Amino acid sequence: MTLAPESEDATGRSFPVADAWAPAFDAVPRSLFLPDLVWAHDMATGTSRPVDRPVDRTDDEAAWLAAAEADVPVVTQWDDGEHQGAEPGTVPTSSASQPSLVASMLEDLRVEPGMRVLEQGTGTGWNTALLSHRLGHTNVTTIEIDAPVYARARTALTAAGYHPQVVCGDGALGRPAGAPYDRITATYGLRTIPQAWIAQTRPGGLILAPFGTHYSNADALVRLTVHGDGTASGPFLQPAEFMKMRSQRLTWPRNPTEGGTVAEHTTAAALPGHGKFDPFPLAAGLRLRDVVHAIQPHDDGARTLWLYSLTTPAWAAATFRDGQGAH
Repeated sequence: MTLAPESEDATGRSFPVADAWAPAFDAVPRSLFLPDLVWAHDMATGTSRPVDRPVDRTDDEAAWLAAAEADVPVVTQWDDGEHQGAEPGTVPTSSASQPSLVASMLEDLRVEPGMRVLEQGTGTGWNTALLSHRLGHTNVTTIEIDAPVYARARTALTAAGYHPQVVCGDGALGRPAGAPYDRITATYGLRTIPQAWIAQTRPGGLILAPFGTHYSNADALVRLTVHGDGTASGPFLQPAEFMKMRSQRLTWPRNPTEGGTVAEHTTAAALPGHGKFDPFPLAAGLRLRDVVHAIQPHDDGARTLWLYSLTTPAWAAATFRDGQGAH
């Protein structure tokens, strides 16, 4: 991968972009696809702050433009559109991803001129426009499940001069009418790769998607090559965290409060790293596909790892204290 130099240009871009994608990023600023009220997300603290564009467009727009072009994720919808007001909602449900991650994922997609791409999760339409600029809008189909998000993205794409096929529907079903595709890419996290995506990708084609398990909210970007026998396989590329496909969101199990039996043991094992991008949660989830975890901190510095079954009323917990050999 050859990267264009990191520099400030007319779009405010200040992150590395592969040479093949640099013209698209230079021509398609993210600001064209954002609503007036957005929430800039701080990766370090996990918090989001509102940034509102002046309604009359005559006031100083510097703060809004700075957030729009900064290398940070920008939330554009909370709580499936039920949220109102400027303060952040409960759960972010649509966003414009961090630009450097968008650039990395587009390079990982390994597209070439003439290829046909199905994008899952239109969101703001910015990623769709980048694909359309590079490949031509007739080669890009994008699917968005949320009707208001779909409508706004379609309007923004048209205003920016791009005319891909924009579909309002369930991305899990793919888009059979346009199959087979050379590439399918997803802008939301998955817990299962839909079989329809494999069936609608030509043999030798690629599926690029954030994938993980219910063990944690974190994902890892996976690139799958589709084989002629209807299977797909490939490597994990990098850690990431995305909003999840709506039909694959986690429903937390109820904590069993009575009945059953409890057995108590000790372990000499240390608590593995459970940070957002530590490798252990991904590996554990692949081995424990029907388990979700939570870490409970205590005032004395101890941590309890809770494991809950998603299929049966069962749980396990281990409390770890630094300096002790048995937990």
